[in-house]
Order: sequence, then structure tokens, then C-alpha cells
Amino acid sequence: MKTDKKSIPNPEMLAYTKYYEHDGMLRAYANRAMYSAMLFGVIALASLGFAIYVRIQPPTVIRVDKDGEATVVGARVTADPASRLAGVLSTEAATAGSSKTAAPTDLEAHAVLRRFLQHYLSYTPDSVTRNFAESLNMMTANLRKLTMDKLRDDDTIGKIQQDQMISDFRIRSIERSKDAPWNYIVFGVKEIHKIKNDTEVTDRIVGQYNLRLVEERRTEFNPSGLLVADYSEQQMVGERDNGLLQRSELDK
Repeated sequence: MKTDKKSIPNPEMLAYTKYYEHDGMLRAYANRAMYSAMLFGVIALASLGFAIYVRIQPPTVIRVDKDGEATVVGARVTADPASRLAGVLSTEAATAGSSKTAAPTDLEAHAVLRRFLQHYLSYTPDSVTRNFAESLNMMTANLRKLTMDKLRDDDTIGKIQQDQMISDFRIRSIERSKDAPWNYIVFGVKEIHKIKNDTEVTDRIVGQYNLRLVEERRTEFNPSGLLVADYSEQQMVGERDNGLLQRSELDK
């Protein structure tokens, strides 16, 4: 018996996959890409929602009192009703207290006194006008008018510029008086140099200066909230050097 030999197709075609296997791989890749895109989209939407939620939350305000204790303003209280009520009342009291201007401290008063006396009692012929203007701006309106009238009547600025007077003031101590809340006693030494008949004359004066401060609303131009309401000075010890020693040295 003879058997018919069937024709064998081209061997190269055996290397190709069937069409349905190739299509299944493409569909698997497409499904994987679609699932990844959906997952990343959900993550992006969640991130956007979280960002919006954080953005609309009120800011956290932390208040630090004079003792250095920090408290969160408007923090939620999870204790019992009595503690919750006490926390609400304390928060309201703190908010009401913060709306009012804090009272000036003794340190601020010392700074105001030093600045005022340094401007009013230390000057040169070129800076006297500016220094007096600075010190006048630190006074109350009625004391400022009284001082300006006295300076104008005595022609103080003209005499300083004419005699080429230079004043140097140094504070020795500042003491708070017990008579009134904002009364202070300042002890200082004022040294004045001036020229008379081509001779330098130096006056050294140890004085007591009495000042009274008053409170006003804190502003950008007066952050301390203090003004000088009363000022007086009293000479305690004074001496004069008329330059005789200089002339004796020149004659040698």
C-alpha cells in the first residue's frame, strides 16, 4: 500500500503567533494601562481634595503670655462640660484682653526717659534744632507749648549757636518715685563747652531731673505709649573750668 504524503507548509510561518493570541496581549496591555490611569486619577483627586481642605482651615494662632506659656487660641476642648466651659471663658477673656492695649512696662519708661534726656540735654550748634524738635515731640501738647514759649523768649537756640556751645549729658541713675505711678527722678552729669574771648569754658553740672510720664494709646510713632507730661531740673553740684591752665601752658 502506498500512503499519500501531505504537503507541509512553509516552516517560517510556524514562528508567527496566531492572531487571537496577539490581540489578547494588546488587550491585556490596554487594560493594564487603563487601570493604572484610573488609579493615578483617584490619587490625584484625593490629593487635590486634601489640599483644598487644608487651605480652607483657619490658621492656628498661638498666644504667649508674659510668663512664657503658650496656648492655642480656639483649640477644641475634649474634657468634661465644666472644664469646657472654663476653657471657653478663659479664651473669651484672653481675646477681650488682647483687644485692649497692654500697659507700658517700667523698662519702656526707662527707655523713654533716656531718649528724651539725651535729645534735650545733649546737643551741638548744628544738631540743637533737630534734638529739641525730637524732645518736643515726646512731650504732651501743653508741656510742648510751654517749653517752646520758654525757648523762644530766652532765645536758647540762638545763644547756643552764637557761643558754639556743646553739651554732653550722661545719666547716672534712674529711680522711680513713690509719690505717683509714673514719676521718676534722674541723676546725671551735664558738661557744657563754650567759647568766650577765644577761651574755652567748661561747666560741669551734677543735676537732679524730675520727670512725670503719662500714658496714651500706642501708635506707630509712639510705640511705648508714654509721653513726658512734666519736667524740671535742679542743680546739685557745679564747677567751672575757664581754661587758665591752657593759657599757662601756652605761655611756657
